[in-house]
Amino acid sequence: MSRRGGLDAVVVGAGVVGSTCALALARAGLRVALVEGREPAPWSAQRPDLRVFAFAHDNAALLASLDVWPQVAQARAHPYLRMRVWDAAGGGELAFDADALGRRELGWIVENGLLVDRLWAALPGAGVHLHCPARVEAMEQDERGVRLRLDDGRRVDAAVAIAADGGESTLRALAGLEVSRHDYGQRGVVGYVDSERRNEATAWQRFLDTGPLAVLPVDTHRSSIVWTLPDAEAERVLALDDEAFGRELTNAFAGRLGAMRPVSPRAAFPLRRQLASDYVAGRVLVLGDAAHMVHPLAGQGVNLGLRDVAALRGLVRDAHQRRADWAAPHRLRRWARVRRSDNTVAAYGFDAINRVFSNDEMHLTLARGALLGLAGRMPPLLSLFWKRASGL
Repeated sequence: MSRRGGLDAVVVGAGVVGSTCALALARAGLRVALVEGREPAPWSAQRPDLRVFAFAHDNAALLASLDVWPQVAQARAHPYLRMRVWDAAGGGELAFDADALGRRELGWIVENGLLVDRLWAALPGAGVHLHCPARVEAMEQDERGVRLRLDDGRRVDAAVAIAADGGESTLRALAGLEVSRHDYGQRGVVGYVDSERRNEATAWQRFLDTGPLAVLPVDTHRSSIVWTLPDAEAERVLALDDEAFGRELTNAFAGRLGAMRPVSPRAAFPLRRQLASDYVAGRVLVLGDAAHMVHPLAGQGVNLGLRDVAALRGLVRDAHQRRADWAAPHRLRRWARVRRSDNTVAAYGFDAINRVFSNDEMHLTLARGALLGLAGRMPPLLSLFWKRASGL
């Protein structure tokens, strides 16, 4: 098919990862279009988004290079200075401190809605062609490029199409890429709470037999929670009134921050591990949740997706420096191979942690607290863990 007058890339899906991808490629000098089914609601400081991310340093640097991070940080990005991880069954504690690691902060707690809002605001200035509302209905490709047919009748031609349209990706399916799925039988219960004691700008995580409970600081006494529970238990706690929910949450957190009181609606999302069989099919790439979904216990989901984007931008820049075709099949395959390897290792690593710590078997219960304590007494290992999570 002819690429005359076509685009270099069309990105499908305009969430955090897809919007960042479109913006990064446009700023790298490509002609880019972005397809999204619906326009996001404007972010409001008075209505915090229940979905938050523990944002890593490398991805803050990526957004800073796109002139977006300053707008996010100015609006509302909460730095956390410490991280504490411990097991309800006892034993030692993992403690990460920014000072000890030579940083001002370990990362930031940032709302999904704020990131999307600021990324969308930057798209017109970068020359990204936005098709919204529009959904992909059909796709055809050959060795020269890809043609997408949208539900509004338009056709979009590009050298490469990039699926960033989530776990149920339409473009991934049209490209014939299969996925392997594992349902954890758990849900992540999310919401905001106020605590009796200061949260000390600390990201807390307590491992329980039912799953991890993360408490993430967004103000002096206010935190965002991600409480992993079996499906039936998640349904039960969602149905509790605020007083009963606060009481159960306080007990689950062992009263570490005193009494906890919900201050927002609550929601729950199902948890699964999902990995695409490959990240490239001809001239179609997949990244973000379309390529990999992982357990949220390490807060790495969006960070892994943005690392896909950073690696793709690096590929484009390198090809331009060499005056070569960035979309040459061998370059796309190399990007896919490296990113799939990194993300698969991460996914199964988080899976193993969840299996060990969300378990009431006696031998595992006795061992895991000791393992945390041992790791906590080894500063080089702590530094390695943190650098890996931060992409440094």
